[in-house]
Amino acid sequence: MDALKETVNHIILDPQYADVLAIVKAARNGAVYGAKDILEDKSILAKIPRKHSMVFLFRSGTIREKLRLILKATRQHSRNLATFAVIHKSTLLALRHFSPLNNAGKEGRYDTFLAGLIGGYAVFGRGKGAQSSVNQQISIYVFARVVLALAKLSVQPSGPLGKTLLPDGGRKIAENAWAVFASLSWAFVMYLHKWHPDTIQPSLRSSMQY
Repeated sequence: MDALKETVNHIILDPQYADVLAIVKAARNGAVYGAKDILEDKSILAKIPRKHSMVFLFRSGTIREKLRLILKATRQHSRNLATFAVIHKSTLLALRHFSPLNNAGKEGRYDTFLAGLIGGYAVFGRGKGAQSSVNQQISIYVFARVVLALAKLSVQPSGPLGKTLLPDGGRKIAENAWAVFASLSWAFVMYLHKWHPDTIQPSLRSSMQY
């Protein structure tokens, strides 16, 4: 046992295995966090446990059938996150070592964007079950966060809007943007639910029809 521990420690500490271990760690983290029931809003994975509660509240069927749906969704989410993490990390490492644009094996400015693009396409865009309710919910949640982040960047002094606004223009937009965003979101969803319900995501439509 001591010899095995020593061998494992040697592999972990050996720089030549760093890239392989980074990929393994990424896969492990993706699988673990994909299966975890995190109940805080600080993580996108909080949406999965909430989706489980939606299954119990609004889905028809027996308790066994609902539990089967929850286990299937959790397994799919865990597998998808692990796969995405492996693709993302592998792409980053490949770009770091083989891209002619990167100097001295350093990560380029847009490497993580390209790695996310490839991983997102392979797992959440065209992969098996890419348009499942779990994938749609996570992708829509991520999209919403990205839009909010880009909106904040746009009104910063160095942003495209910040450079053209009056000195306090960015502050006024930041103060009122959320009220406008929230009001229009609820206005549009109620209108769509009334006149075009088939266009709304199924789980949201079910909760609104409850």
